[in-house]
Amino acid sequence: MFDEEMLLTNATGRKLYHKYAENMPIIDYHCHLQPKEIYENKEFEDLGEMWLSGDHYKWRAMRTFGIEEKYITGDSSYYEKYLKLAEILPYLIGNPVYIWCALELKRFFGINEPLGPDNAEAIYRRTKKMIQEKHMTPQWCMGVANVELVSTTEDPVDTLEYHMKMKQDPAVKVKVISAFRPDKAFYCEKPVFPAYISTLAKAAEIHIDSFARLMSALENRLIYFKQLGTMISDCGIEDICFHTYQQVEIEEIFRKAAAGIPLTEKEKNQYKSAFVIEMGKLYHKHNFVMQLHIGTYQGANKSRETSIGVACGFDCTDDSTSIQSVGEILNRLTTLEQLPKTILYPLDAGKIENFAILAAGFCEGGTRAKVQLGAPWWFNDQVYGMQRQFEAVASLYPVSLAVGMLTDSRSFLSYPRHELYRRVLCNYFGVLIERGEYFSDEKYLKKIIEDICYYNAKEFFGL
Repeated sequence: MFDEEMLLTNATGRKLYHKYAENMPIIDYHCHLQPKEIYENKEFEDLGEMWLSGDHYKWRAMRTFGIEEKYITGDSSYYEKYLKLAEILPYLIGNPVYIWCALELKRFFGINEPLGPDNAEAIYRRTKKMIQEKHMTPQWCMGVANVELVSTTEDPVDTLEYHMKMKQDPAVKVKVISAFRPDKAFYCEKPVFPAYISTLAKAAEIHIDSFARLMSALENRLIYFKQLGTMISDCGIEDICFHTYQQVEIEEIFRKAAAGIPLTEKEKNQYKSAFVIEMGKLYHKHNFVMQLHIGTYQGANKSRETSIGVACGFDCTDDSTSIQSVGEILNRLTTLEQLPKTILYPLDAGKIENFAILAAGFCEGGTRAKVQLGAPWWFNDQVYGMQRQFEAVASLYPVSLAVGMLTDSRSFLSYPRHELYRRVLCNYFGVLIERGEYFSDEKYLKKIIEDICYYNAKEFFGL
């Protein structure tokens, strides 16, 4: 049965969690929820839809057991997909999907028992009845989870139609903003780049015939996002190798890319280096936080990504981006005195400590944690990844300054990831205290825990 003291292996940790962390509101400053779904607030069909409509973590796990794709992303019913997940769930010992599902059943449905093939039908009927009786919708899930704010992730050309509607609708209790994510303008080598530049030009109402005008168009859209109330940006960097450049070179590279002419590796790196620096200057100018998600190997299984789709569980971790390349970008912006607040998210777990050291080297100017290491992200957002990050990084960058957890999720049931983070955090503090490594007054612990869970994010993102 579900244990409320899960992961709290010491008395001090249990006390800290239940006293200070457990009931703090959630600020989910990075996710991939669909604003249209939040606004329309439709009642879910069943638990199968809530779990399997877009969760690539579960999809990957199901594939490892040899489950046919029709029960994963195919045209089988959500009921059939749910039954297939239930078949393998008892065998996912040590996997985050197991504990996420257990927490979601407990927190949203009050179910203590572990799901498996023997009770799958009974739990399905029970949850379906509750969905109908309680009218479980996206906003209902957010309310139950005590979510105060979520930041979805949109492209600069997005109209933000549903964000605007939610902002004007008093029935929407959670605040929904959008992170500005210009990835399609960053990846100059991709075949869609020329068409995207035309789309961006229409959205910004600026004729884009140069790199300089590209930046003007992006600034135009950044201001549009800012009017919504957001101060968050993001960039998903598969890999980047910093390369020096002259502005005239970047203009020529842009001309070639916009015309669909293949670029050399040097030209790609020069363009991307210039792009991140110029965007960093815009973020500084408009007081945005710059988030850099670094080190993905997108679509490693190319054949399956082609046949099934992107963001379907075929991405992996990469180690090609060097600390020095990111450091050079931060250094250039610092030299220009235009370094914005920045969060670094390395996907390669082997580089977490090095990125923490890098971040600490660029903190200055009266801003708390101006450059910092982000929450354990993607493949690291499980108990082991959180524990590893706390233990590895605290000695290199003050953990008390962290802006807490995020879901990075497409699921409206994923908020227990914040709970796991808070449990691991308090247990870690409890271990330090009980072995005599921390003995300051409890009032400081209270502030540290509440700051990490809530207040640091609220301050850092200007919320």
